[in-house]
Amino acid sequence: MKLFIKIFFWGALISFLGALPLGTMNVTATNISVIDGTTPAFIFALGTLVVEAACVYIVLFAMQWVSTQKKLFRIFEFVTATLILILAFSCFVSAIQMKKFGETVFTSYNLSPFVLGLVLSALNPLHIPFWLGWSTVLINQKILIPKQKYFHPYIAGISMGTIGGFDVFIYGGKYIVEQLSDKQNIINWVIGVVLLITAFIQVYKMFRQRPAVAAGTDS
Repeated sequence: MKLFIKIFFWGALISFLGALPLGTMNVTATNISVIDGTTPAFIFALGTLVVEAACVYIVLFAMQWVSTQKKLFRIFEFVTATLILILAFSCFVSAIQMKKFGETVFTSYNLSPFVLGLVLSALNPLHIPFWLGWSTVLINQKILIPKQKYFHPYIAGISMGTIGGFDVFIYGGKYIVEQLSDKQNIINWVIGVVLLITAFIQVYKMFRQRPAVAAGTDS
C-alpha cells in the first residue's frame, strides 16, 4: 500500500509541476474561464486529460515490455536521457528568447470545450517524451514498477496533478497568468535546470548501475 501511495504522489507532483509553465492549454483554460465560466474551462481540462492519460498508458505498456529486454532497455534509457536533454535546452532557448514554454499558434476556439481540449492535447508533441522521460526515471529509482497493477495509481496521480495544475489557471484566472507572465523567464530557467540535472542523473545511473527490470515488490 505504501508503494501505491508513493507512486500516486510522484505522478501527481510531476504532473502538477509540468502543468504550471504557460502554454497554449493552460492559457486557453484561463480564457475560457474568464469568458465562459469555470465549468466550461473544467470540461476543457477534462478533454486534455483524456488524451494525456491515453499517451501515458501507451508509454507505460511499451515500457512494461521494454523493461524485460535488458539490452533494449539500455538503448531506451539513452533515448530517454536524450529526450530530457532536448526538453531542457528547449527551456533554455525559450528563456533566452523570452518565449513561453510550449507556445503555439493554435488559437481557434470554435469547438465545444471538451472537443477543444481533445484537439489541443492531441496536437501537443510533449506528452510522450515528457512521460517517457519521467517514467523511466521513476523506474530506475525503484519508485514505479513496470507492471500493470502499478499503472493505475500512477495514472490516477497524474490525472489529479493535471487537474490541479489547470485549476490554478481556471480559478486564478487572469491574475495568475499575469503574475506568471512576469516570471516566465525564471520559470523556464528553473525547469531547464531541473531537466538538465535529471538527464545527468539518468546518464550517471546508466554507467554506474545495471538497467532496471520488471522485478519488484510491494514493500
